[in-house]
Amino acid sequence: MKKVLVATDKPFAKKAVDGIKNVCDKAGYQLILLEKYTDQNDFVKAVADVDAVIIRSDKANKQVIEAGKNLKIVVRAGAGYDNIDLEACTQKGVVAMNTPGQNSNAVAELALGMMVYQARNQFDGKSGTELRDKTIGIHAYGNVGKLVAKIAKGFGMDVYAYDPFVSKTEIEKDGVKALNSVEELYKNCQYISLHIPANDKTKKSINYELLSSMPEGAALVNTARKEVINEDDLLKIMENRKDFTYISDVAPDCATTFTEKFEGRFYFTPKKMGAQTEEANVNAGIAAAEQIVDFLENGNTKFKVN
Repeated sequence: MKKVLVATDKPFAKKAVDGIKNVCDKAGYQLILLEKYTDQNDFVKAVADVDAVIIRSDKANKQVIEAGKNLKIVVRAGAGYDNIDLEACTQKGVVAMNTPGQNSNAVAELALGMMVYQARNQFDGKSGTELRDKTIGIHAYGNVGKLVAKIAKGFGMDVYAYDPFVSKTEIEKDGVKALNSVEELYKNCQYISLHIPANDKTKKSINYELLSSMPEGAALVNTARKEVINEDDLLKIMENRKDFTYISDVAPDCATTFTEKFEGRFYFTPKKMGAQTEEANVNAGIAAAEQIVDFLENGNTKFKVN
């Protein structure tokens, strides 16, 4: 009997776990749950004799991959997959996958929700501003970016986008203005919504040059990864421009400095909240289980990322 391990220090919702179990039961697989673990070694031990692993924000590092004697596939229930050691997977012949699109609406709603919260001065009773008629730039027009654009248009925002991997035609068919460069995007938009992955090309790419070019009343909204931000440059722009705000779904390493110096000009969620809805839990968890079954039974590698 094939074994599927769900390793989640932040557990799936019960409905999602039930859905994953149903998929496994139908395939004749055994489901093993490792929830709310506090030691990475617990994950290493649990993976020893399983065929497949489903994770969320958990670290499927080299130690985990090498410990899985029978491991054939690791699926990250979500879009980002920088928490999987892809090189270790490839060297061991393990397929790594993500579940693109399953968490997208949850992340998009969070991005706009945080924009409203900050624009209204975090609901402190003082007069704030509205999103209507403001310019927003979508940096990376993938599943989440498209939904952010759609919701932003509903708010009456003027929506722009830049993505070197998406054609202008595809962007503009959604009623979004496609720009030619990332520099042009930041120069034209009061709000920037970040949706780029964290990789060798993007890490620390959001720098002072880009941020300083943004119009008055600028706000950077990060529901991607903290690693894409050059934090030294972020602190510099916060120091130099009192009109600049930073909103993020993950606190930067320099969060203490923000608390000490920039009260009211930032908001960080207590922990990464982009996928923290029941719907996203269910969608991503079940999709991960279905992809595992499809791969193990049929060899389907559609969402392979290594």
